[in-house]
Amino acid sequence: MINDILYKTFKALLLSLFSYMLLRTLLHRPLIYKARLAQMTAHVVNGAVNGSNNSDAAGLALDDLPKSNVFTSSLPSDPEFKTPSDSYKAPREDLGPRMVKGALFTFVRPEETSDPELLGISPAALRDIGIRSGEENTSDFKSLVAGNKILWDPSTEKGIYPWAQCYGGYQFGSWAGQLGDGRAISLFESINPRTKIRYEIQLKGAGKTPYSRFADGKAVLRSSIREFIVSEALNALRIPSTRALALTLAPNSRVRRERIEPGAIVARFAQSWLRIGTFDILRARGDRRLIRTLATYVAENVYQGWTSLPSILPEPASSTSSSTLHPSRNVPPEKTEGESPGEENRFARLYREIARRNAVTVAYWQAYGFTNGVLNTDNTSLLGLSLDFGPFAFLDNFDPSYTPNHDDHALRYSYRNQPSIIWWNLVRLGESLGELIGAGATVDDEQLIDKGVTKEFAPELVKRAETIIERVGEEYKAVFLAEYTRLMRKRFGLTSEDPKDFDELFSDALDMMEALELDFNHFFRRLGDVTVSDLGTDDQRKKMAGKFFHAEGVTGLGNNEDKARTKIASWLGKWRTRVLEDWGEDGDEKREMEMKKANPKFVPRSWVLDELIQRVEHGGERKVIDQVMEMALNPFNDEWNTGDRQQEERFCGDVPRQNRQMMCSCSS
Repeated sequence: MINDILYKTFKALLLSLFSYMLLRTLLHRPLIYKARLAQMTAHVVNGAVNGSNNSDAAGLALDDLPKSNVFTSSLPSDPEFKTPSDSYKAPREDLGPRMVKGALFTFVRPEETSDPELLGISPAALRDIGIRSGEENTSDFKSLVAGNKILWDPSTEKGIYPWAQCYGGYQFGSWAGQLGDGRAISLFESINPRTKIRYEIQLKGAGKTPYSRFADGKAVLRSSIREFIVSEALNALRIPSTRALALTLAPNSRVRRERIEPGAIVARFAQSWLRIGTFDILRARGDRRLIRTLATYVAENVYQGWTSLPSILPEPASSTSSSTLHPSRNVPPEKTEGESPGEENRFARLYREIARRNAVTVAYWQAYGFTNGVLNTDNTSLLGLSLDFGPFAFLDNFDPSYTPNHDDHALRYSYRNQPSIIWWNLVRLGESLGELIGAGATVDDEQLIDKGVTKEFAPELVKRAETIIERVGEEYKAVFLAEYTRLMRKRFGLTSEDPKDFDELFSDALDMMEALELDFNHFFRRLGDVTVSDLGTDDQRKKMAGKFFHAEGVTGLGNNEDKARTKIASWLGKWRTRVLEDWGEDGDEKREMEMKKANPKFVPRSWVLDELIQRVEHGGERKVIDQVMEMALNPFNDEWNTGDRQQEERFCGDVPRQNRQMMCSCSS
């Protein structure tokens, strides 16, 4: 099972994608001769990506929080509105959809929201940004997260003016042209004075921008609730993710999607909102100078500088190699490492780091059953964060072919395909960076910078870029497999490494879950409660097998209870042997504690979110938002302080049969 899903998928992917890339490069060689080939875990704190977990930090008032605008100070703005003043003086309707070239953002202010209602906040988000508890009750905070306050003074023309990013993307494998922040507007960058982490604070659903295309710049309450909860849930599960600070209802905003729906705004944040699509649009337009500018910005401002990037691997990438998993760093920016034709300069090291970060994130998705649903290049983060949540879902029954996106008829973005699709996206990034990584030691030559690739140098450059991209593919695969194996080992309660586990224990378990239609995350949580003394005989193991069935009993084509119990009992016998090897006869109590730390009791499943939406939108409830957020922020707990124990158990219990494997649309 795992070999089918992972190894064979990767092997075929690397061959097919690279053959495609080589063919396309060769077919376009005349253009490259004329111009350029460019036509072609520091963020983990206490296991929580994009955040910390220090409850001792008191935090600051919103006004006192250090703020910056490094993004807009470092990168080129929309030539139509070069300055904040230009944008501010323009009628708001003039800031609507159009093509923007030679820029990475447009200064644009949010549209005002009348009578906003703050529906919920994330206490963890407040803490991680560095805002004191209680600040959410102030009028300034409520106005800010509703888009009714900006930190720029028109009388002095000082402060930080909001902006929307420009990017493009491949959607379902096809070039979609200019996309950009069509309804997301960044307000400012904040700096947590304790952790020194800088976040870009952004409003989603804040109104039209030049990148709205034919849309209205709004977000509906339905999708906003989903993003608000899942952003914080993923972070609490230690999955790299963008975050959500606040959810605001726009009661007077009626948004047309499949029906007329209430509008809402999510105040969200991340260390960077840059994505592969940001490079895609520059490559499509042949803007090679801006590609270099953007790559330099990413290395120096999104990452921790050029010296933070990984040194060349001394041996071929391997999921068991220490040099692959923990590469040395601190390479001087000007240094080129390795031998022809695969010498690596600083831009190659940047490409590798982006690939490595994304490999880790996808490993977490696969290990915890998270399915993004729409992994276009404009939804793939340069920092390796889970990004832009549309038709996402956590697996209910283990079904590798499951996609939560009802428009994905070809299953391109199914759970099974996520590792290979992210690599497909990373190959597109490699094409965008092709000139820079292929230039090798000549990357800073004035001839290359000013005039591009010469006809004579093009074959060497192409060969080097292809060699590096292919090698990064192997590194991506190795990092992914190593991280996935590490996470699954923890989920199964094992402490030692045994090469046989991958095929004989992990793969067999997934095969069994698929055949018997067992719930993926429930299986691991319930397994943690099983003791070795419960599994001493085959009869005991068969009896224990019922623990993993759905409430209605055995399901799955061709299954019956006896067959199901026999299959599970056989696997439990193998698992018991491994547990005894790692923990001994008396290690159950410690193992159970460790397994609870790795296996959540609560994940925000589609049916829970659907009920939450119905109760808030149609039932007028508010308290339930805080209750679900409390559970999402503490997924490994046995119980929570929501005041409704029955609801807690229901949300963590067996998924109602009619609500399993739900699907939804991209419209939001």
